[in-house]
Amino acid sequence: MDSPLLIGLLVFAVVIAGAFAGWAVRQCLPSHHLTDDTKNLVSVSMAGVATVSALVLGLLISNANSAFIARGGEVTALSAEILRLDRILRRYGPETKPARETLLRYAQRKTADLFPKHLADVDLGNASTYELLQQLEDSLLALKPASPRDQWWLAQAMTLAGKIGDTGWLLAQQVGQGTPKAFVALLVFWLTLLFASFGLFAPPNFTSAVILLRARCRRRHWYAARTGEGIWRIHP
Repeated sequence: MDSPLLIGLLVFAVVIAGAFAGWAVRQCLPSHHLTDDTKNLVSVSMAGVATVSALVLGLLISNANSAFIARGGEVTALSAEILRLDRILRRYGPETKPARETLLRYAQRKTADLFPKHLADVDLGNASTYELLQQLEDSLLALKPASPRDQWWLAQAMTLAGKIGDTGWLLAQQVGQGTPKAFVALLVFWLTLLFASFGLFAPPNFTSAVILLRARCRRRHWYAARTGEGIWRIHP
């Protein structure tokens, strides 16, 4: 289940269940378990849990933002290398037309791999796309430079073709990297304990229920928004 919306709804349901479980436990406990001293102890303990949870969430946001910026930089570098290679081939001469056509097909295929209509269709390790890059390299190797100028342009083109391949493999190797599921499950457990403590000492009325629901909705909306932007990835 990789849908951000489904994950957010599941987290919402689990944490709200914890809040209402705490509310139900309150009805079963004797009055001497609900004294001010007990309430103070639970509040202090949950304050520690809330602090750690906030720190973890902050670290997750920072890590996700750093990963997003790094991936964006790699895609930008790949685009710049393809454009630069096309300009070099054009300056080399008309004999590079087949190589430029192959480069155009590679750029179109790579764009489709990186930015498909559906997020689940992202394929950074597409073998057919890499074969196009190999065909481009073969076309470059078949060129016969007639002057030192042509030799320099060809050397630059080969270097850029190698960089394009390196960047493509770097993107492919990062597929699946993200926040471990066990770590997310632990964070959800902490939040469930926190909301269970809220429910344990919340007065049994409609206003308390609305406040708990609203607080959790804000957390779920934040989580779904972040994952919906493609910033977070969860892997085993």
